[in-house]
Amino acid sequence: MSERWTPQSWRSRPIQQSPVYPDEKALNDVEATLATFPPLVFAGEARKLKRQLAKVAAGEAFLLQGGDCAESFAEHGADNIRDFFRVFLQMAVVLTFAGSSPVVKVGRIAGQFAKPRSAPTEKVGEIELPVYRGDIVNGTEFTAEARIPDPRRQLEAYRQSAATLNLLRAFATGGYANLAHVHQWMLGFVKDSPQSSKYQALAERITETLDFMRACGIDPELHPEMRITDFYTSHEALLLGYEQAMTRIDSTSGDPYATSGHFIWIGDRTRQLDHAHVEFFRGVKNPIGLKCGPSLKPDELIKLIDILNPENEPGRLTLIARFGHDKVEQHLPELIRAVKREGRSVVWSCDPMHGNTVKAMNGYKTRPFDQITGEIKSFFAVHQAEGTYAGGLHLEMTGKNVTECTGGARAVSEADLADRYHTHCDPRLNAEQAIEVAFMVADLVKKERSGQIKPSIIAAE
Repeated sequence: MSERWTPQSWRSRPIQQSPVYPDEKALNDVEATLATFPPLVFAGEARKLKRQLAKVAAGEAFLLQGGDCAESFAEHGADNIRDFFRVFLQMAVVLTFAGSSPVVKVGRIAGQFAKPRSAPTEKVGEIELPVYRGDIVNGTEFTAEARIPDPRRQLEAYRQSAATLNLLRAFATGGYANLAHVHQWMLGFVKDSPQSSKYQALAERITETLDFMRACGIDPELHPEMRITDFYTSHEALLLGYEQAMTRIDSTSGDPYATSGHFIWIGDRTRQLDHAHVEFFRGVKNPIGLKCGPSLKPDELIKLIDILNPENEPGRLTLIARFGHDKVEQHLPELIRAVKREGRSVVWSCDPMHGNTVKAMNGYKTRPFDQITGEIKSFFAVHQAEGTYAGGLHLEMTGKNVTECTGGARAVSEADLADRYHTHCDPRLNAEQAIEVAFMVADLVKKERSGQIKPSIIAAE
């Protein structure tokens, strides 16, 4: 990795999970067009996020990252964006208040269009076709025409991302994020939840705090910090041609930034040391993530950290653990020990979704809620045992009342999956399940800060 980096130097490396486009000229034309478009995000915003993530790495804040498994062209709309943002803010308020911790808010949105797949094709009956790789690549319909990779979809992905970002920025700074509004939504959730008594005490404490602040003359309408919030976007940067086209040189620092999103990450299937994705990521200056699965060995992780964050810059690298509820205690401790031994500054975040996907009896892919929460509890317990900080949570979730993950307070069953199974790819937590997770994690964060987590007890729950 000693040779000079350029935005296109990844093209000389082997690459995984890359679609094969039948019309190379059309692909080149699209990438050339994208290179002329305005950036979706700005270098200064990415630097601000990196500073906030440095506080997470130091144990002074908590990272909440979540959103769609794969964004859809067909379902793009203001209501869907609003509903997601609303639930996300409720989760952040719960974590901030109950966990007594500042929360860094990063959405899987405005760019999360491409998906890695376990096989290049899928078969229905006697027909075998290329697999669906996300709306930025091909279509969900099981037809030969829909499954042909189409580079023009990248232009649509850019336009949708721009429209989504426009609305998110308005929500974040235009009063929609007002703490008083978020609390009213929370009261509605608590009232309707099957576990309302469990959450009522926290809701009452927030009400008392807001009333006290108003009595002291602190009106959320008059204090910007009470009615606006920082919100960042992120996605898995699978499609490197798109990412290269969206890479810009920052006029202030002279450094290259991927302007497709504030935070981009490398998936568990594309983290090979000498391959294209690691090569591209080592050069851009955004804060970045690395998915860490069961096959990742400690020495390989250290080599990846040396490549991706050679200056050991705090906030630069987030390690996103995705093992499965029954594999966390086997694999996570040795990675933590290696990072700790080498003195590397990283954010440790938990992805409890991707290692807990199962197939229900009726054929639907699902994720059992108890396995999701089990992985989170084990993640915190391992960090407590190792003397390190469990710094973040990475969820696939939606603001809609879908039935894709079984369990939770309303006990979604396998028979319920067919009712509102809307995902284009992997199952997501619905709004209630996501907020339920936030309450649980807030309690874990609070106990972590006070040193109350007992590894043997948590792991056994």
